[in-house]
Amino acid sequence: MKDGFYRIAAVAPTVSVADPDANSESIISTFGQLASAHVDLAVYPELSVSAYTCADLFHNSLLYDRTIAGLERIKEESVKVPSALILVGAPLKYNNALYNCAVAISNGRIIAAVPKTYIPGYNEFYEQRWFAPAPGTQGLAISCGDTVIPFGTDIIIDHKGVKTGVEICEDLWTPVPPSCRLALGGADVIANLSASNDITGKYAYLTGLVEQQSARCMCAYAYASAGFGESSTDLVFDAKLFIAENGTMLCHNQRWQRTQQIVMCDTDIEALRRDRIHNISFDAAKRNEEHSYRVICTDAPEYDTAPDELMREVAPHPFVPSDSDILSDRCEEIINIQVAALAKRLSATNCRCLVIGVSGGLDSTLALLIAARTFDSLGLDRKGIVGVTMPGFGTTGRTHKNACTLMTALGITVREISIVPAVTQHFKDINHDPAIHDVTYENSQARERTQIIMDIANQTGGMVLGTGDLSELALGWATYNGDHMSMYAVNAGVPKTLIKYLTSYFARQAEGDEQAALLDIIDTPISPELLPATESGEIDQKTEDLVGPYELHDFFLYYILRYGFTPQRVFRLAKKAFAGLYDDRTILKWERTFYRRFFNQQFKRSCLPDGPKVGSVCLSPRGDWRMPSDANAAIWLKAIDDMAKITE
Repeated sequence: MKDGFYRIAAVAPTVSVADPDANSESIISTFGQLASAHVDLAVYPELSVSAYTCADLFHNSLLYDRTIAGLERIKEESVKVPSALILVGAPLKYNNALYNCAVAISNGRIIAAVPKTYIPGYNEFYEQRWFAPAPGTQGLAISCGDTVIPFGTDIIIDHKGVKTGVEICEDLWTPVPPSCRLALGGADVIANLSASNDITGKYAYLTGLVEQQSARCMCAYAYASAGFGESSTDLVFDAKLFIAENGTMLCHNQRWQRTQQIVMCDTDIEALRRDRIHNISFDAAKRNEEHSYRVICTDAPEYDTAPDELMREVAPHPFVPSDSDILSDRCEEIINIQVAALAKRLSATNCRCLVIGVSGGLDSTLALLIAARTFDSLGLDRKGIVGVTMPGFGTTGRTHKNACTLMTALGITVREISIVPAVTQHFKDINHDPAIHDVTYENSQARERTQIIMDIANQTGGMVLGTGDLSELALGWATYNGDHMSMYAVNAGVPKTLIKYLTSYFARQAEGDEQAALLDIIDTPISPELLPATESGEIDQKTEDLVGPYELHDFFLYYILRYGFTPQRVFRLAKKAFAGLYDDRTILKWERTFYRRFFNQQFKRSCLPDGPKVGSVCLSPRGDWRMPSDANAAIWLKAIDDMAKITE
């Protein structure tokens, strides 16, 4: 394991039924690839040394003897991949019964055997004809060739500080799989040695089962099922190799291949352990669990040169699903969450009027679209939505036109109030030179706009709908007592990278002027428009030039808030995610900006208006995030500065 990542391989070697000599050699033939990839754990299918479909031959002495000989060969050859824990399947005898076992091998040693707990005897399965269920007694030992090894279901294997529990095929399909108790007993990884035959519809069900079990156990789950070469007398076996992590499928093999297959990836043990600490229900369940486990430690060395390159996909936009179908479903779900939240607030206050400052930017556009859908769902007249465009010193024709076009297309009440006269008078009142474009110049405009919409809300008996998003809250990119304030903040749980896709989702459903305005809003540079435009009338003040790319900040936000990762780990993940797009110095520059702003802007988050949580990361001071406003960022900034020195 390096930097909290543990490399797992799920392997389906070629199979020859009832030929342990050939099967053991087939398993050994994969060791070179495992060694070159620096694999920490390799999981092979159920009964992979003998083959799963031997039927009554399992009780044949010669088959058993050659299986034990095959295990000895695998043990001897395992020194070629000394840093890996290897799990293969084989039948083993204990106390005049035969058990379907997972055999753990590491660096020239057979170290343990775990028998299958649940033996199926229904439909096409006849295992009860040959195998006994795991004995309930703890602390057992079994002879395997010339070696006496720990035997039983009370075993967890500690390899390089990572704990692995084992269950076998049918065990996963039961109401309370052994993996549940193994995870509560400390197993970070669950290995499932399987031989699941294929029938119509089973693959999708099995995939969901593996994903859900990895989520329920907050673990990495490695599943290796027997494939081509098993007997087709009555059944068909297609190799199924899965590695899942906490509900997410990290990798899987291609189906219906007739050759040896291996899938491998890095699993994030640090993230899993963080989630177990954070989720206090996991600890509560552990306290209620009476099972105890023997922890069997391997003596495997670390690789001399651990790999630097992560064998794992790291999405650059963790809040945005990469699959277009999933993204559409996610957009609809988030919109419904926002609509339901706003509908409840309007119903609870008996409010039939919303006031929104509409700038022609992404955030206010999404808030306006949510307001329109909410009014429709409540049967309210959209004229009760008062959209106010408030041109200022930096407002461009493009954003003003889009704001007006969109409001008109949506059929809401449109008001336009220039803030220039009021802010100019305000500059005179406080003796500020309007030629000095400092924070006073900018924030005076934001506060004037907020005053206008607050007072219009009083006029109309309505409430101000906030437009600020999750990314802005993280960076403190809002004027205190300006756009920072509202009666309800409908976008507070939505990051900037996702707002663009939500707006695009609305655009695909729109027509005419509404669609044209939405598409142009999506293409407009993000800006508060508080500084004068260029001579040609274009936006001069671009937010991402000032605080950094939002895609980087959303990436930092996700991994810092969701997992509590160190700056070093976030940097390593960002390098993988944004390879070829941002260099190391750029990533570190904006990562430092994120930490600095996140800490010194907490006071703004400590007094946020209400707003709905929509995803796994939320900054509400009443919900997911509670942090002292005067916390010191020194150790985080020093960590980044130290990394920056190394990269120079």
